[in-house]
Amino acid sequence: MKNPHAIDRKFLEEQSAGITEEDIRRIQPKLKEIRREFERQAPLKRFFEDAKLLILLLQEYHSGNYRTVPWWAISAVVFALLYVFNPMDIIPEFIPVIGYIDDAAVVALCLSFIEEELVKFQFWKLRHQ
Repeated sequence: MKNPHAIDRKFLEEQSAGITEEDIRRIQPKLKEIRREFERQAPLKRFFEDAKLLILLLQEYHSGNYRTVPWWAISAVVFALLYVFNPMDIIPEFIPVIGYIDDAAVVALCLSFIEEELVKFQFWKLRHQ
């Protein structure tokens, strides 16, 4: 029997399908706090540089500077960052260390899912500095 809480591509696609432009607006003030989560928590630290890139992509999209990224990629980023920010997810954060493993899995899945779009964004960013 399949785990109903499996963190896989289908999970990411289903959960990010409900993301809206309003979610992008609402997450902006939380981005510094989300970045700190990546700095503080051992399971997330390995994704710190990637998290900075996800946050930068989201900020450039929100400001209107970079709009060539497909919506599915933006919604996956928003979902992944909101998932990290939410203390009550599949494995609650109050469980030391283990509570962040699902967050790390969602971020890793998101990075894999949007890898090609991140490469395009990095090239764009290098040309526009």
